Amino acid sequence: MTDETTHGMGAEPRAESEHPPQPRAGDGGAHGSWTGAWKDYPGEADGPEHTVVGTMKVLAQLESPQLGNRRDILVYLPPSYDRSQRRYPVIYMHDGQNLFDRATSFGEEWEVDQTLEQAAGEGLEAIVVGIPNLGKERLNEYSPWHDRRHDQGGKGEAYLEFIVDTLKPIIDRDFRTMPGRESTGIAGSSMGGLISLYAFFKHPRVFGFAGVMSPALWFGGRSIYPFVKERPFVPGRIYLDVGTSEGSEELHDVRRLKEILTQKGYKTGRDLLYVVEMGGQHNERAWARRMRRELHFLLGIPQRVTPPVWQADPL
Repeated sequence: MTDETTHGMGAEPRAESEHPPQPRAGDGGAHGSWTGAWKDYPGEADGPEHTVVGTMKVLAQLESPQLGNRRDILVYLPPSYDRSQRRYPVIYMHDGQNLFDRATSFGEEWEVDQTLEQAAGEGLEAIVVGIPNLGKERLNEYSPWHDRRHDQGGKGEAYLEFIVDTLKPIIDRDFRTMPGRESTGIAGSSMGGLISLYAFFKHPRVFGFAGVMSPALWFGGRSIYPFVKERPFVPGRIYLDVGTSEGSEELHDVRRLKEILTQKGYKTGRDLLYVVEMGGQHNERAWARRMRRELHFLLGIPQRVTPPVWQADPL
């Protein structure tokens, strides 16, 4: 069993000022217009320690009234954003410090920015909102249930309320988004996969698709299983994956979830993509490898490049 007390923990985001200016209503949606609070994120040109490519913005220390804390918010913008008036789907992703920049990540990064930059020519363009974890609060915020083994968890609903009620309105106001549920998704791995799955069924009016990578389904006494069983069918797409080198328990847990989703009416290839990577481990490098296929499925964009050989079902 992976010890989630340290996985994915990066340094807590640094504040640019103790009380940064907050975005002004209606000031950021137009082409080339940004609020004073959104800053350019350091990229490769700003030093060898940064690995971010493309256009990234950061909002320093956004306060969460639901959780009583603050964190930086990272936003990746598609290559065509500054050349058009288009609106884009939005994906909210957890463990934000691991998504784009090796300088802030826990080990390797997910390379979300590199993946989207390379796939833009295939029409795979989306706004990605990276929400960094706060270290010791990660387990608390990424589960609605308390876990006796770790004596943590239980703030998951407040965390999702922060995303839904505080963060999403800011993103929809300050960027050219497609705000409807069909174009709004949530994704993460491990504990981030757990809270993404929960969010899809708990907030069906907000999220129309979910990326559930190597989910920590065991956390909270496996309470996710009865929760999913009892919730009504939610239209949308679910991407679910696991690697064969994550252990037999993880493989069994994910296969059990796949069976529950199938029984609820989710059909493989239509609204469920279930991937088992041969040799895949529980780390950022494995999730980065599977990221492109996940995003193509969740956004409904056909993939032109043939993906590596994957296995549809576990051994």
